[in-house]
Amino acid sequence: MKSSRAQNHAVRHAKPVAPPVSAIRPRARDIARKAGVSTATVDRVLNRRLGVRTVTAQRVVEAAAALDYLPRAALYDALRPRPMRLSFLLPAGTNRYLRMLGEHISASDDQLVTFNVRSRCHFVEGFNPEALARSLRYHAQRAEGIAFMALDHPLVREAVEEIVARGVPVLTMISDIPETPRIAYVGLDNRAAGRTAGLLIGRFVGERRGKVALIAGSRSYRAHEEREIEFQRIINGFPDLTVVGLREGHDNAEQNYRQARALLAKYRDIIGIYNIGGASDGIARALREANRSSTVTFIGHGLTPDTRAALLDGTMDVAITQDHQMLVLNCVRIFTNLRDGRAALFGIEPMQVILFVRENLS
Repeated sequence: MKSSRAQNHAVRHAKPVAPPVSAIRPRARDIARKAGVSTATVDRVLNRRLGVRTVTAQRVVEAAAALDYLPRAALYDALRPRPMRLSFLLPAGTNRYLRMLGEHISASDDQLVTFNVRSRCHFVEGFNPEALARSLRYHAQRAEGIAFMALDHPLVREAVEEIVARGVPVLTMISDIPETPRIAYVGLDNRAAGRTAGLLIGRFVGERRGKVALIAGSRSYRAHEEREIEFQRIINGFPDLTVVGLREGHDNAEQNYRQARALLAKYRDIIGIYNIGGASDGIARALREANRSSTVTFIGHGLTPDTRAALLDGTMDVAITQDHQMLVLNCVRIFTNLRDGRAALFGIEPMQVILFVRENLS
């Protein structure tokens, strides 16, 4: 019994054995001590937050690596800043081109890995300035750059001014709102696009006399207004052509179909239609049903599966478009130019008007 009690006493009063040095996991203060910085700086570096000079971040990572704080590959990832979060806002609806653009944005991170960005596309109720302004403010709290298709409305202008004042850069794309603090506009020269459409219809109809119809998404888009103005200016140079009043179809295939059917029924001498906006498939359907495909020159915007089919069967004569991949790339380049301290438009080339006809489809 004595021997047993003595053993228990010895166990209770024995000095604890320190674990091997290699079993003690280093802490932030150990890294800070070795790197000669504060623990707050260590936290910022290892969590990839801004505000630490590159040389200091390098010293922290080397100290953490020497202490086996994390696998070396994971530590050196800390030297790379977090991806820049970008939000793209596009109008919801049946516009196939915008849908294709949104899909490309959502799938673009792997293609844009060298820019270190993370892009997300959000669809907003179309032709609703209140919804767009609300969405701009919401996403400005979650992104470091916003690109959006702009409605020209005081509520949208006010939202852009607020966001930029808070330090979040804003780009307009496809349709602009100038005289706002947005950083840049990315998209076609819409005045040039309208002039192009006017010249093409004027030349395609030859010496025939008749009327030309215009269908737009909405004049709320400056892009559509600019295309209309320049189109009419060119058509005025063809004395045998008369433009009938513009109709709005809100880039909706069914609405465009109804507008085109009504125009074709009212004006038997229509020989040209220019769809200023999207959803050209509705107009193509109306032309086919009225058996007017061969007598009406039809020009629209955006190369999509629907417009491609209309070009191939001869219902549509020309599709005016812009490269959606270049559109997104230009937006990303502008945002990263700003992030890296370069001029916003450094290395940015203007978007080109691209014309597709049946004969050049691949």
